[in-house]
This record gives sequence, C-alpha cells and structure tokens, in this order.
Amino acid sequence: MNLLETINEPAELRKLARAQLTPLAHELRHFLLDSVSKTGGHLSSNLGTVELTIALHYVFNTPHDRIVWDVGHQTYSHKILTGRREQMHSLRQLNGISGFPRRDESEYDTFGTAHSSTSISAALGMAQAAKIKGEHRHAIAVIGDGSMTAGMAFEALNNAGVQEDINLLVVLNDNDMSISPPVGALNRYLARLMSGQFYAAAKNVGKSVLPGPVLELAKRFEEHAKGMVVPATMFEEFGFNYIGPIDGHDLDSLIPTLENIKKLKGPQFLHVVTRKGQGYKLAEADPVLYHGPGKFNPTEGILPAKAGKTTYTEVFGNWLCDMAAADKRLVGITPAMREGSGMVRFEELFPDRYFDVGIAEQHSVTFAGGLATEGLKPVVAIYSTFLQRAYDQLIHDVALQNLDVLFALDRAGLVGADGATHAGNYDVSYLRCIPNMVVMAASDENECRQMLSTGYQYKGPAAVRYPRGAGIGAVIEKELTTLPIGKGEIKRSGSSVAILAFGSMVARSVVAGEELNATVANMRFIKPLDVELVKQLAQDHDYLVTVEEGAIMGGAGSAVAEALAELGIQKPLLILGLPDKFIDHGDPAALLASVGLDAKGIAASIRQRFGAAEPRLVVNNT
Repeated sequence: MNLLETINEPAELRKLARAQLTPLAHELRHFLLDSVSKTGGHLSSNLGTVELTIALHYVFNTPHDRIVWDVGHQTYSHKILTGRREQMHSLRQLNGISGFPRRDESEYDTFGTAHSSTSISAALGMAQAAKIKGEHRHAIAVIGDGSMTAGMAFEALNNAGVQEDINLLVVLNDNDMSISPPVGALNRYLARLMSGQFYAAAKNVGKSVLPGPVLELAKRFEEHAKGMVVPATMFEEFGFNYIGPIDGHDLDSLIPTLENIKKLKGPQFLHVVTRKGQGYKLAEADPVLYHGPGKFNPTEGILPAKAGKTTYTEVFGNWLCDMAAADKRLVGITPAMREGSGMVRFEELFPDRYFDVGIAEQHSVTFAGGLATEGLKPVVAIYSTFLQRAYDQLIHDVALQNLDVLFALDRAGLVGADGATHAGNYDVSYLRCIPNMVVMAASDENECRQMLSTGYQYKGPAAVRYPRGAGIGAVIEKELTTLPIGKGEIKRSGSSVAILAFGSMVARSVVAGEELNATVANMRFIKPLDVELVKQLAQDHDYLVTVEEGAIMGGAGSAVAEALAELGIQKPLLILGLPDKFIDHGDPAALLASVGLDAKGIAASIRQRFGAAEPRLVVNNT
C-alpha cells in the first residue's frame, strides 16, 4: 500500500508519474476488496471503475472540475482518493461515511446521487452555470449502460446537445451489467454495438482477408466497419462529439484520451468498456452475487446463506407465483429490480407474463395501466423509494381512471445501510391522499400474503407496503385468502391507553402494550381506515397512540387524527413515527431505536406524554 497511503487528495495523485498509476490501481483494487469484505457494501461496480476513477482525477482538476457519479454506488475508489481512506471502515454504518456521494461529506462529492439516471442533468446544470458565471471548469457525468435505459438520461442528452460552448463530458461506463440483467431495445443495441468486441472483430476481418500490400484498402474498410458498428451516429445526432469505445481498464488509453477531450469545446461523449468485478475472479464470474454483499472472507468468497426466517420479499415472490398459477390474467412488472423484488422464480415459471421494463419507473406504472384497461391484472413490484419517481403516472394514469393495478411496495420504512436515499418513509403520505387507492401495511409475513391477495382482488388501485428483511417468523398459510377491506383487529386488550399500530410497528407495540397494560390494535388498513374501530377505542380509553414506520406528516397517525376530528371526538392523541428529517444510514434496529420506534422507545414516549397511565375503571351500566 506504499503508493495509496501517500494519496489523501487528488492533487497528490496528479503528482505521480504515469508509470506509477498502474501499480496504484492494483493497490486500490486490493484495498477495496479487503475493505468491503469487512463492512459489506457494493463491490462489483467499484472493482470495475478503479482505473476510470484514477484517470478522471488525474486528468481533471477536481474539485474545481466537477464529477457527477450516476447512482453513485461505484464511488468507493473516488472516496478513497479524496481523503476518506481512513474512514472506509465506517462505510454505511451509523455515523460513518455513506455508500453514495453526499455533498455534506466532501467537496469532491459534487452532487448527491443514489437513484439512477440523474447525472447528465446535474452535470449539464453545472456546465451551464460555469458558462453563465464566466468560470472555466469541466463538468463530467459518469453513467452506466443500465442507467442509460431511463428516459431522464435522454431528456438530458436532448437538452445538452443544443447548448454550445459548454464544457460537458458524458462518460458512458459500459459494463453490460446493471443490478438485474439490462433489458429493452436500447440495451440490445448498446450491448451489440458498444461492447467494442463487435467493432474489433469487424476491424480485424479487413486485415485478415485482404492481401498485405492493399493496406490503404484495409484502412478504408476499417473506417467503414467502424461507421457501421459504432453508435457514433446516435449520440452525434444529439449534438455530442462521440469518442470510443476504449478499454476502461487501460490507463494508457484512458489518460491520453481524456487529456485530448479536455481541450475540446462543446458536449463530448466518451464510451469506455469496463468489467464489473475486475481483478477479483469470483466477482467477475458472478457480479450480481457480489453487487452488494455483506461481510465475507475474500479467500472463500460468499458462502451460501444459512436458512433463516422468510423475508417479505420472498413472501411476495412466492405469492406472485401462486396467484399467477391460479389466475392467468396476472402480469408481473418490475423496473429493473428482478432480484431485489423477488421475481426470479416468477420469470422462470411465467416468462410470457413477466416484464422488466428497465430503469423506467414512470413507464412501468402507465404500462400497467394499459394492461389493466384490457382486462389483465398487473402487479407492479417496486421499492417504495422508487415509486416516488412515478407519482404523476400513479395519480393520472392509474388512480384517476380507477384501474385495477396492485403495487407491491418493498423496502417500506427505514432500510439501514443504504440510508435516506433508499428509505421508504413517504409512501403512506403520498398514497393515502389519492382517491380510489387502498393502502395496506403488513404486520407479519402471513398478513402480507393475505393483503397481496386482498389488493389483487380489489377492483381498483391498491398498494401493500412491507419492510426490508425478515418478519417475525409467522406461519404462512398456503391459501390465497383475503381480508375484509378497511377492518383492523385487536391484538391485546388493556385499559386507559389504546395503541393503534400500523404494519411493522404492531409487534413492537404489543411488547410495549404488555409493559403498559395497554390495548393494542393492528389497524391493517391505512386507507380506508377502520373508523369504527377508532371510534370504539376512543370511547373505551383515555388516551390514544398511533405508531407507524413512516413519516408522521401526512401519515397514518394523521389519518386517525382526521377521523377523530370528523367524528367530533376530542381525545388526547400521541402520534409516533418518523420525524420530519432525513434519517441516515446504519443498523436498522439502531435507527428505529434512535427515533423511539423500538418497543422500549414506544413505551417511554407514552409514559412521557401520559404519565403512568393508570388503568381506568370502566363501569358496565348494562
């Protein structure tokens, strides 16, 4: 680690001789593997961008020149070279550094990213700002081929291509690999034409089939082959000067190319070909497995996980297959999250009814709406944080038309190591205000299955929210049973205090209820709310408490408060949930405890507000 230990900022990197950069890349890759194996995090993507990161910081004058990393889960090398090497042991941990770029973490993190396909828009804004202010600086967007499937990337290209005299460089990191296998006609085009291998093969044909003396003709053939197979035309039609493809692991190609591009004016497009997992054979062989591993031994690799509790994602995946077998109208849709949403087996069993639409959340929702108009039963499997990207489509294209679409919202609530960018804290607030929507929150694995069946059978748009990871270990029934819409249940009976719990907070509230001798209700439905149950609990108790793993503002507790106001009932009400702030990365249990949403915190908040909450004497006049 002799060279790496001397680099605490890019200015020190730029003092190295070119010959030292390849040894530095080897050291950096070794450090990455060792570090991530101890903390967990994104591995494959970071191993693939070591040389590209070195080259960008070596050629450009960062942080004066701005680099925007799309998604940002490939920025570990960037973090290490920009003064955070000694903090890598805290990666994605409570009070540690983030797994994504964050403006408040480093001046080298020019734009906060974590959702895909935003880099070109942000870099274009930076380039245009420099032009307006009369500052000479470069703005570089580094975007993967998976992120190029999103419409937002092309909206930015379309806008950038007509803006002259801006110092904008788009680097396409083509590794033919997104989290799920990249899909769509565009990706098919990119994979075929942009890998560099096809171009290299066509180029070599000209040299192999023609006699040696006809060198000029061979050269012309090579240029013709390049014109046929390199996608220069597509990007040049957008107004970019296309360069590439070049080997993204060859510093002797990267650095001179970047130095030449630095001298050019106007929008530039550099296509580099890299390999995910580069330098670590296990990750090269299975980049999906090593995309975001937990802690592991690099020598042994990732070992098969021991059987544990069923995760909510698995519950959904199993339900999807069972319901598809029972109903041929079911169609499953995912915006590029096949593995994350638990749809691998569904694709294998029902390939004709499986649709991965790429990183196109807006399209996924309207596509589902179109299917629903023809009598099919679309199920959109999507993370809570990603449904935010399709909010207009949710309202205008599905709910307004009362179309029969089920949304399976994975990762609802806090998600742990991925932090605020991936937390599903807002779906309750943004869903329950939409007419025609039914919104459910699962308290355990079996109830999740029942709610999915309920939402599927409901004639209109419905959403089931469930958290990341495993549940409480509930027995899962095989039947595809439904629940009565808008009806909750009492989990335990007590006195004085009634806790109205939603989803993941039910089990914790029961523990708190035992300590306080409080009544605990599993409300099940956020919309329609069980108003009769709210009314009964208000009549029989002195104090009401709502608990949810979602934003307090506009959340399920707000729904209860609105119902009480509508009923004309005045009752002391404590609303517990996620506060009005972004909650950082860390261990999920520790994060919940930090905002008072563990059993101990729930009980403490109730005591603090209502005192000892002595049992109330209820007189039966009948």
